[in-house]
Amino acid sequence: MTKKKLTYYNLGTIDYKEAWNLQKRIFEQRYKNEVDDTLLLLEHSHTYTLGKTADKKNLVGTDEYLKKNNVSVYNIDRGGDITYHGPGQVVGYPVINLNNWERDTHKYLRALEEVIIKTCEDYNLKTGRVPKFTGVWIDDRKIAAIGIKVSRWITMHGFAFNVNTDLEFFNGIIPCGIKDKAVTSLQKELGKEINLNEVKEKLVFHFKELFNYDEIVRLKEEDLTLTEIL
Repeated sequence: MTKKKLTYYNLGTIDYKEAWNLQKRIFEQRYKNEVDDTLLLLEHSHTYTLGKTADKKNLVGTDEYLKKNNVSVYNIDRGGDITYHGPGQVVGYPVINLNNWERDTHKYLRALEEVIIKTCEDYNLKTGRVPKFTGVWIDDRKIAAIGIKVSRWITMHGFAFNVNTDLEFFNGIIPCGIKDKAVTSLQKELGKEINLNEVKEKLVFHFKELFNYDEIVRLKEEDLTLTEIL
């Protein structure tokens, strides 16, 4: 019986557009069955992204604010509204074939949430879901945002998990278009800075368990260049 493999890349910090292009390339390769399911974990420089249904009014930072804080803005092809990416936040981009798991986008979203929930449990932090809102929450404080694209049952985009994130950057937007909720981070809730690579390892472990992989094929070094990946 063929083992179900997941290729995992720890990319460190990477430009948003570069990572988006990389996802597209892996997507096409996954569709052609040239590569296994793939999970990218990484950080971005300061970036706001607006999903397909985003209200541009939820970008409240002025041009002056964006320039002063060196924040990039992208309109992208995932679901959801506006969110922030930046240093100290672990971003996960799974490019996986749901034909080999469950052909159900709602179950997929719930499974991504569960990966974060279980990772938070490893730090004795109780998190959960809020009805009508995607993501992972602690009461009315959002610790992880999720936005995906599924085409031909292959996934793109994924989750943004606030670990050591500078939460001040959320002041430039109305996060996910939700006005009456706050954002938080693992660091803020626990009162200390958390090792990002440790968090990534926990995320990979729970991703493997929840999506039923037999084997993880890992990147040997974090500084592997994109040209070496593909």
